[in-house]
Amino acid sequence: MMKKIKNGLKRIKDLLINPKRYFTKIVADGNMEEAMLKAFIYGLIGGCLVLLLRLIGGATVTIGSVFTALIIVPVLAVALLFVMGGLMMLVSEITGGERDWEIAIKGLASVFFVYPLVLVLNALAFNCTSMWIISLVVDVYILFLFYNIALYCMRGKRSNVIVVIAILALFLVTVYATDYRIGWFMLKNTSATLACLL
Repeated sequence: MMKKIKNGLKRIKDLLINPKRYFTKIVADGNMEEAMLKAFIYGLIGGCLVLLLRLIGGATVTIGSVFTALIIVPVLAVALLFVMGGLMMLVSEITGGERDWEIAIKGLASVFFVYPLVLVLNALAFNCTSMWIISLVVDVYILFLFYNIALYCMRGKRSNVIVVIAILALFLVTVYATDYRIGWFMLKNTSATLACLL
């Protein structure tokens, strides 16, 4: 168990300090099941952590909330993996990178350990200000991961990758600068978003 924790911490350290070394190791070997399993497990962990936070906060446990934490959230994690995989393939096509679906999925699955953290951070938002801060930090970090996957894992041309990430960042700025941010926040934490409407 301790060995797995140490390996996990080393992976996070490599991702933050040396993403090039981390992502260039990812290759297509025909093992897509492991990537899907990772997404499902991290989704399950995230769902359980959010449920635990709500319990600590005094929320009532219902069959619906347990079903959501144990089934809906993990299945959504796998669906999200494939949606983001499609987006990554599009980015790779634009940037002249790899055109391998498996590499895109495995590259994204390799960073899915951040999924539970994202869910927990969103659940921790308690008012409009905290929702803004957490949402911005999470979105910037996800863009950072996307940049590194497109550049080092999918081997896109750096200049093209920078342009695509800049366009995605501009899109996010537009969302935050308009009323569309309410819908975006609602997807993350409904109660904290409602405070923004008061």
